[in-house]
Amino acid sequence: MLRIRKDDQVMVMVGKDKGKTGKVVRVMPKLAKAVIENINVVKKSVKKSDTYPQGGYVELEKPISLSNLMLVDKKSNKPTRFLTRLLKDGGKVRISKKSEETL
Repeated sequence: MLRIRKDDQVMVMVGKDKGKTGKVVRVMPKLAKAVIENINVVKKSVKKSDTYPQGGYVELEKPISLSNLMLVDKKSNKPTRFLTRLLKDGGKVRISKKSEETL
């Protein structure tokens, strides 16, 4: 079971964007990284092409290591650890340690 999934609300714990929160856009489990909305944005120069007819600079969201992210508790809006519980039907649920609610 992955710790962080797409559409989760996360907080960056380390780096230049420390303390910022955002929604997970994409998770790359083999690389142990995730792309978060409006976080770790870098400028990259691009040549003129069909995709970028003007050329110039483009802002891109780069991936961040999953170890630098923590899930945000919906109730308190603070970073939290979580635990998993098995349901009677065999599924798993992530539960916040702070508020005891499902994530």
